[in-house]
Amino acid sequence: MKPSCPVSLSRAPLLLACLWLGCASAPSRPTGPATLSAQETTVAAQTLTEATVRYAGQLTTPGEAVLEKADYELVSDGTVVKTGSAALNLPLSPGQPTAFSFQEEATYLKNTDSLRAMSERGGTLLLALRGTLTVRSGKAVETLPFAASRAVRVPRLPEVVIESLDGARYSAEEVNLIVRLGVKNPNPFPLRLDQVAYTLSVAGKELGHGTLAKADTVDPSATGVYPVEASVTKESWGPEVKKLIGSGELPYTMRGELTGPHLKVPYSLEGSVKINVSR
Repeated sequence: MKPSCPVSLSRAPLLLACLWLGCASAPSRPTGPATLSAQETTVAAQTLTEATVRYAGQLTTPGEAVLEKADYELVSDGTVVKTGSAALNLPLSPGQPTAFSFQEEATYLKNTDSLRAMSERGGTLLLALRGTLTVRSGKAVETLPFAASRAVRVPRLPEVVIESLDGARYSAEEVNLIVRLGVKNPNPFPLRLDQVAYTLSVAGKELGHGTLAKADTVDPSATGVYPVEASVTKESWGPEVKKLIGSGELPYTMRGELTGPHLKVPYSLEGSVKINVSR
């Protein structure tokens, strides 16, 4: 009796090899979770009250997939100041770490009072981005938590100072006074100013007022200097100016307010300047 399904002797070794290696009609699909590595948060830009925070990482998946989005919170000193979602739509190759990043800008200090309190506290401030990543592979969807933070110096209020004074006497009844007002920026980022208002008085009498540094910027860790000039004469100060000038010193006060974005800093400076004889 003949066998119903004869097997060719030439094909037998191939059949045995296939059975030994577990051959299938289609390759099996890689399985396993996506892995996240090289997480980092950097501060791309900062002002007294705002910061642009950038998150970067590397994602590895066992099979082909797409990193669709990142849902995140921006956290300042433990407080969530902004939430959002970044569409990424980044293709991921099997077993290959793929770099990705996104950034967000937020106001981390809401008003002058919170800025003043932070400035007085000093030290550092922790900025962080945290949330979940959405990865899609075919119909399967996976979410991965992420978090990374960066410590930055606490923003500090600027200081208004008298940078220098000069009182040049031209006669017994005339002195030219030059006050150089300084705005110190103690921060590692530029300081934007709206203006510096001032009122200059000599021996209790106002000699002038106005505004300086309109829409100006003071460089990081630098001092902006703004001169104010006034003449002390009988017309500007009064009939007893000769006696005042004869004393050899001019007592002065400089008062006003520095303003900028989310910023108000009142100041009051006083002292005296020795009168020099103009050549």
